[in-house]
Amino acid sequence: MSSSDIFIGETIGTAVLILLGGGVCAAVTLKASKARNAGWLAITFGWGFAVLTAVYISAPLSGAHLNPAVTLALAIKDNDWSNLPIYWAGQLLGALIGAALVWVAYYGQFHAHLTDHEIVGGPGAQATKTKAVEAQETGAGPVLGVFSTGPEVRNVVQNLATEIIGTVVLVLAILTQGLNDNGKGLGTIGALITALVVVSIGLSLGGPTGYAINPARDLGPRIVHALLPLPNKGGSDWSYAWIPVAGPLIGAAIAAGIYNVAFA
Repeated sequence: MSSSDIFIGETIGTAVLILLGGGVCAAVTLKASKARNAGWLAITFGWGFAVLTAVYISAPLSGAHLNPAVTLALAIKDNDWSNLPIYWAGQLLGALIGAALVWVAYYGQFHAHLTDHEIVGGPGAQATKTKAVEAQETGAGPVLGVFSTGPEVRNVVQNLATEIIGTVVLVLAILTQGLNDNGKGLGTIGALITALVVVSIGLSLGGPTGYAINPARDLGPRIVHALLPLPNKGGSDWSYAWIPVAGPLIGAAIAAGIYNVAFA
């Protein structure tokens, strides 16, 4: 795989991943969406199908890492760091593009949601005696969950541990099936297994933090949230932002170490 193939494949694949994954979060969250309040099952399966789609699209070009943690684990496993910066650059750019496309696709819903007094507070909320709980958050705004993750209980040690554990499971599942088939990317069964592992992690381990398990998936959309001209969008919760970056990278390194000791 050439450097240009890797960069293009990871950019396109990660953009599709975030477009579909962030899209299901928008569908479930935003008040004017037909899928409003569809629930956690919709989100977990939406993200799983997003992984499956993105892998199919990008695998022929780049091997479909789509995740800096996966790239780091493979670099440790193979002791080959030459393409890591290219993978990471493509993944971050793709995440930025995908998050911006979610905003485009749900533009009207974002505006309706963020100008609704029951969501963001104001005179209308007071008149109806509605407590705009989301508007009271000091770190995260009312639509940040469409773009990035956040904890239900803010505890640094637990939140970091949850992201590490989830990523160890993901990366071990990828490494033990073989992410790359002699540089040709994932096979059909491998792509499906990876998608189902992501669904499993979301169902079993996603409750505490929203299961980023991918630094680019969280950081890129969080940057887009900070930059977009969304009314009443609130904060981007930068005090938490390091956890869904550091946790997956630490988890990936642990998983690669386990693989080299137990499976190599």
